[in-house]
Amino acid sequence: MWREKKTRSAEPLDVEHAAPPPPPRQEKPMNEMTARSQSTTSTASRQTVLGQTVVLRGELSADEDLLIEGQFEGSISLEQHCVTVGANGQVKAEIRARQAVILGTLTGKVSAREKVEIRRSGHLVGDLSTGAVAIEEGAFFKGSIEILREEAQAGAKNASAHDALEKND
Repeated sequence: MWREKKTRSAEPLDVEHAAPPPPPRQEKPMNEMTARSQSTTSTASRQTVLGQTVVLRGELSADEDLLIEGQFEGSISLEQHCVTVGANGQVKAEIRARQAVILGTLTGKVSAREKVEIRRSGHLVGDLSTGAVAIEEGAFFKGSIEILREEAQAGAKNASAHDALEKND
């Protein structure tokens, strides 16, 4: 019950120059989805999400990225954007996009100008026509791959332009 009085030192405290202790360092492991969502968010301002309970059939086109977690059957056209088939996604479609990322199940033809990525949990049956392909270990792929080269694409454009000029002469 007796309290000891603490003696204070006679030296004044330098409050202005005292640095606060650094905040405790918190480390959060970055998983695959976190890394991808951060990189996607920084490059794309908008993304449409078809949720797990969504079942959709028909033609889909948009001017933004698309994440499919539900079921889709038909055709998808996102020439300047990325299509992602989420881990729960089940898609039967012909896809035309800048990039495609497969984490779920996709059956159909994919034409991606830049790249197609089939992640570890991905299951793709169909044909690919793209500039680059990345298939993670453990992913399933059955089909054919056609790699498009920029030189070949530019050459085809130049040839068609040349043919058009000859027809006009």
